Amino acid sequence: MWSQELYSEALFVAAHAHKNQTIPGTDLPYIIHCVNVCNEVLNASILHEGTDTDLCVACAMLHDTIEDTDISADLIAEKFGEPVLAGICALTKNRELPESERIADSLKRIKEQPREIWMVKMADRIVNLATPPPHWTKDKIKAYRDEAITIHNSLKDADRKLAARLMKKIELYGAYIL
Repeated sequence: MWSQELYSEALFVAAHAHKNQTIPGTDLPYIIHCVNVCNEVLNASILHEGTDTDLCVACAMLHDTIEDTDISADLIAEKFGEPVLAGICALTKNRELPESERIADSLKRIKEQPREIWMVKMADRIVNLATPPPHWTKDKIKAYRDEAITIHNSLKDADRKLAARLMKKIELYGAYIL
């Protein structure tokens, strides 16, 4: 089971935090991205016995708050607890590192977390493997796809369904490279 109250609270906090943001390359509100990531992990976690669905839901809905908004870590910890904060922090890119080192660092920190956090990262990339922003070059698109393959290979053991969905999205994303 999972808590609909937790889902609603996480949705409210994420919607407020991202209220002035849009999905890159669109005019759609950014909260749609968060809801889609949450939908991916919710569907997978319900089918996977033993999954802490509340951890999945909270981290999926809030995964970009610390990285991309002015929401503080203290607020996340106060409202959602330390495990959620730890998951979100692991999912947050370290912008002090050179861009070429960020994915390896991120995956290392994610792998130190429960598999639910791994699931959120795979779900996030599944959702992000939609139409690339129009300003991306073919090289950027290829690099993003290659990074998705690295994510898949590193985290696929967390959930077979999400891993299969991610691989399918990676295959389809290849059409943007041609």
